[in-house]
Amino acid sequence: MSRARARNRSRNGPGRLTLFLLLLAISAAAMYPPALLATMQDDDLAARSFLYAGTLGLILVALIALARGRVRPDREEMRQLLAIFGAFAFLPLYLALPFYETLQTTSFINAYLDMVSAVTTTGIDLFDDPRRLSDALHLWRAEVAWLGGLLMWVAAGAILAPMSLGGFEVTARGEPGRADPGTLMMTRADPAKRLRRVGAMLVPIYAGLTGALMMILLAAGERPLVALCHAMSVMATSGLSPVGGLDGSAAGRVGEVAMFGFMIFALSRITFSDDTLSGGRTRNLLTDPEFRVAVLLIFGVPVVLFARHWFGAYDIDMVGHPGEAARALWGGAFTVMSYLTTTGFVSTDWTMSESWSGLSASGIILMGLAMMGGGVATTAGGVKLLRVYALYLNGLREMERLVYPSSVTSAGRGQRRLQSNGAFIAWVFFMLFAVSLTVVTLVLGLFGIEFEESIVLAIATLSTTGPLIEHAADEVIPILTFSTGAKAVLCAAMVLGRLETLAIIALLTPDLWRK
Repeated sequence: MSRARARNRSRNGPGRLTLFLLLLAISAAAMYPPALLATMQDDDLAARSFLYAGTLGLILVALIALARGRVRPDREEMRQLLAIFGAFAFLPLYLALPFYETLQTTSFINAYLDMVSAVTTTGIDLFDDPRRLSDALHLWRAEVAWLGGLLMWVAAGAILAPMSLGGFEVTARGEPGRADPGTLMMTRADPAKRLRRVGAMLVPIYAGLTGALMMILLAAGERPLVALCHAMSVMATSGLSPVGGLDGSAAGRVGEVAMFGFMIFALSRITFSDDTLSGGRTRNLLTDPEFRVAVLLIFGVPVVLFARHWFGAYDIDMVGHPGEAARALWGGAFTVMSYLTTTGFVSTDWTMSESWSGLSASGIILMGLAMMGGGVATTAGGVKLLRVYALYLNGLREMERLVYPSSVTSAGRGQRRLQSNGAFIAWVFFMLFAVSLTVVTLVLGLFGIEFEESIVLAIATLSTTGPLIEHAADEVIPILTFSTGAKAVLCAAMVLGRLETLAIIALLTPDLWRK
């Protein structure tokens, strides 16, 4: 037995990096672009901060890799899941170092909160005035969020899918945290090799889409830094902007149309990959339940808002303004798409859409869309469309039983993707999400935060939709003035919302750590 273990270790070679060390190395290397930008702009302090932090990080990774040698841990798939948790909870401590040293006008807990917000793709804008941050810091925030989105793309296919987590528990035949018997061969594969294979397939796609969107924004007249940050924010669904949102963008409606098109990749994973499809299914957006639900919401909600005000337009003489009507309809469609994917960008025509519909509490609609979320195994947060669809089908079936108690129905085309108890598992997740929402709201209230503000903060962090704090609240929520305990709660809620409750439960289950 010892010889077999020795042979297994010898195959790994010296200095084999764990996933967390790999993420640390990538984070360290990612500090060089902001350092280069700061150098070009003669910002010596920022250049030194990023250069020193990145170099020290790479040296630390090299030393740890040499010290580990050929050690191969047991239960590597669980350790990979733990590494993902560490990347969201502990890696921001390192990511915040150059941010804190460069800004120098904020506390380290604020810098840590900002980095947790970025890496979880939440995108909370702690600093009201974007001019307070240098271009290097804006690039760093967008870059961290972009890497966090890429991490979720790769982790979903290489780690969460084989373990029936992250929304796959609704479709897989395995229990949450355990292997799906239908993908047994995939699960038996070396987790490290599986991670490399999925990463090699998705990284070029992710980077290529980001570059394509950046080129379109540049062609629309956007500044290079803003175009790059907005492209990375759209692909990561973080909503971070170096100009305070689309109101400060020079790309105009052409840029909004381009962003709208690229947000589609957060509605369903099959828009960019078929690595998680099983049972011989082929990629077909027209039959994908997540995409169909998303299209219904993206077109249905704006039309309802538009129609509500249209009937009242006869009384206020707005019927003769087709330009304003078109702006209102587009503003609603873009903003609904943005919040459904938990991106959080708001159209420059959203104000027109609000005034046209006559809604004074549009924030409730945005909170509902953010809670619903985008597609499974994408960068979007929230409950996820597939779980919503599973609950919808179960509701239809229960209503049918009320009319025909003895009826027997076969699984239709839309139900074939779901397992027999998929609706039950989706309901369990929904209840866990509701409990988490309640707990976060109550704990924030214990720190002296008003109830309305606590609700908005809880939904924004658990759904990883940071811009919701600005657009759903009646007044500006001064997060920087919160106590350290309240900020820690926000950080924990963002990590929980990004990794999801079932994955956290899996990490705390002793049976899953046993061989």
